[in-house]
Amino acid sequence: MAIIPQTLFGWEHEIDRLGDLARLKIVLETLPDKGLISSIEKERGKGRDDFPARAMWNLVVAGVVFGHATMASLLRELRRNIQLAHVCGFGFSKLPSDWNMSRFIAILLKHEDEIRDIFEGLCQELYLLLSSFGQELAIDSKWIESAANKASKKRNPDGRSETDARKGIKRYSGIREDGTAWEKTMSCFGFKVHLLADANYELPIAYEVTDAATSDIAQSKKMIKKLGRERSEVLEACHSLMADRGYDSTELITMLKGKDIKAVIDKRAMWKGQTEKQVPGYEDAYYDEAGNVYCYTSRSERKMMVPNGYEQKRGATRFKCPASAYGIGCPDIAACKCKNIRIPLSTDPRIFTQVQRGTCKWKRLYKKRTAVERINSRLDGAYKFEEKRMRGLGRAKLHIGLALLTMLVTAVWKARDSQMEYLRSLVKIA
Repeated sequence: MAIIPQTLFGWEHEIDRLGDLARLKIVLETLPDKGLISSIEKERGKGRDDFPARAMWNLVVAGVVFGHATMASLLRELRRNIQLAHVCGFGFSKLPSDWNMSRFIAILLKHEDEIRDIFEGLCQELYLLLSSFGQELAIDSKWIESAANKASKKRNPDGRSETDARKGIKRYSGIREDGTAWEKTMSCFGFKVHLLADANYELPIAYEVTDAATSDIAQSKKMIKKLGRERSEVLEACHSLMADRGYDSTELITMLKGKDIKAVIDKRAMWKGQTEKQVPGYEDAYYDEAGNVYCYTSRSERKMMVPNGYEQKRGATRFKCPASAYGIGCPDIAACKCKNIRIPLSTDPRIFTQVQRGTCKWKRLYKKRTAVERINSRLDGAYKFEEKRMRGLGRAKLHIGLALLTMLVTAVWKARDSQMEYLRSLVKIA
């Protein structure tokens, strides 16, 4: 049990009246952190124990649950809120200072693996508690700004200088309705969280934190490979993975297909000076970069062919002649060799996918990618990552991991309590 029991004043029995404290108690009681606390206490040995590891850990979790942007604001609340002090386990004893908290954060940095183990353990429980959990996933990334403005020239990190962050740059471009081109450039000096989430329950399943310049595609491939080695059950349960065009990669799509996962990924415009390509094996069939296939009854007239499903045995997507599909009159239908065609996915894995582009199913699945965007939005709003300023990759991993872990803890508690209709609203902030 994560919370230190208190009977003072009897207010611990009036959960409905406690508001934020009630939510904190739920998180602390549900959090499977005994192994972490035992490890910290063992590391401390027979040293001074002015501030117990359990109480200090509970306070760190409280900072996440209450959405404090800084440790200083959390300590101010601790000093004015006697109930918070009792829930954490300090009682009427001396309260920790900024220096004490900094030392404890430094200790937690050494226990990243155990914190990640807690995260993964909660995920495993959700696979058992929630039907269809993990079957449809979405992936995206989010920048987290560093407290520094530029990288330090020091080679060895000292906790005060920034030696891990890098500058990331994103460029967006497109064509306006009037035909003019536009381009937008954004940058961030800091870190990036790469998040894989359940697209239906809007809950995190896996995450990695890197510097802000790390490629989304490169990191996503590393995450898939790591999950295959260490958490194969995640990939085995997954049916579809959704992502925006930043993840458009032939290698990534092929990797997912090899694990029997359907890639539903938006496509970048990469053809230069070419509008159509001939479908191999069909003289009168052509396709464009959007994945539309056309048949030519004559070289001056073309008609869009109708998607006709995916043929798994042949690894090919099928298209049907519009005359056959809709009964449209066509003078060349008798001699046409394109009534029904199959296009192997290997023709162009970016364009031809197991879920055919442009179909209702593709559009329905692609919309679900916004689940991970909403989790990123909660990190900014509810967990105050818009205001948080951290130095060092270790601290970024710790704070992001704790925020995502808190989302899972609340979801586990609600799933155990069979209150699924409130799950999404409660994970917004603990």
